[in-house]
Amino acid sequence: MKITPPDREERRLRRQFTVMQRAVPPSRHLVRPLLAPNRWPVRVPIALTLIVGGLLSFLPILGLWMLPLGLMLLALDAPFLRPVIARNAIRLRHWIKRKRRNWRRSHS
Repeated sequence: MKITPPDREERRLRRQFTVMQRAVPPSRHLVRPLLAPNRWPVRVPIALTLIVGGLLSFLPILGLWMLPLGLMLLALDAPFLRPVIARNAIRLRHWIKRKRRNWRRSHS
């Protein structure tokens, strides 16, 4: 099996994983092994489970955080999802940053 070099969208998506791992250091040990190119047989079921768990976030223990993580993992193996998921991951990150900044301003 020949491994092709990552395209622009895959590199963009992988940068979002790097940013996430810096922001949430404990996630590094869980996510990094899943990012290896040959781990798709493990990555896809985990991604689908995270997506379903994110959709069921109203239940205890499950959370909305599972949905974007599952979509990002799935996008690694579904090239047609990469541009949309990478773009929305960047938007979500900027939106959270803006909300935190506004919250800090209003509470200081």
